[in-house]
Amino acid sequence: MSTEDFTLNAKTRDDQGKGASRRLRHDNLVPAIVYGGEKDPQNIAIAHNEFVKHLENEAFYSHIVTLVLDGEKQDVILKDLQRHPAKAQLLHADFLRVSRTQKLTTRVPLHFINEESCKGVKLQGGVVAHSLTELEINCLPQDLPEFIEVDLKDAEIGHIVHISDLNLPAGVESVALSHGEDHDQAVVTINKGRGGSGEEAEGEEEGGEE
Repeated sequence: MSTEDFTLNAKTRDDQGKGASRRLRHDNLVPAIVYGGEKDPQNIAIAHNEFVKHLENEAFYSHIVTLVLDGEKQDVILKDLQRHPAKAQLLHADFLRVSRTQKLTTRVPLHFINEESCKGVKLQGGVVAHSLTELEINCLPQDLPEFIEVDLKDAEIGHIVHISDLNLPAGVESVALSHGEDHDQAVVTINKGRGGSGEEAEGEEEGGEE
């Protein structure tokens, strides 16, 4: 869990449409929308540079953000972000209002550790194949993790890590598993390398010398 507090300043905007969005971007502002809760959706604008600075911290993507909108504070999380395909420019953002007393559903990144040093890769010549890079979870905002760690230190060739194998923090549940065991997807697999396992590869080399 991060102790980082994110505050983002915004202002309401009345004009809508592509032309209005282009004008905002020209003024170095990012058009966005905030929705959810018991309030109506609001069109807002955020300073591009301030927004980009926050996005450099991975925790921002899965953390409660204090959105200060025309002086009023709202708890939100970032739900969607559109970037320009060629330029270093943010095009649009969606924020969801959250309540600190109500569970929310969002996605958090998976951090894979000991990939290169695990037996399946280092000694057996295996290849790591990721099926998931983020996990959809349900929890109270205060229990929202920055990321979920997947430790592969003991993984060998043929080893599959499923969602049910993940060590989820207290208060955090997988949305997929809440639908039943049939939804227990593979997260990561150690597959055989093209040359087979390390032992096979060594045998081939010895055979070639003869």
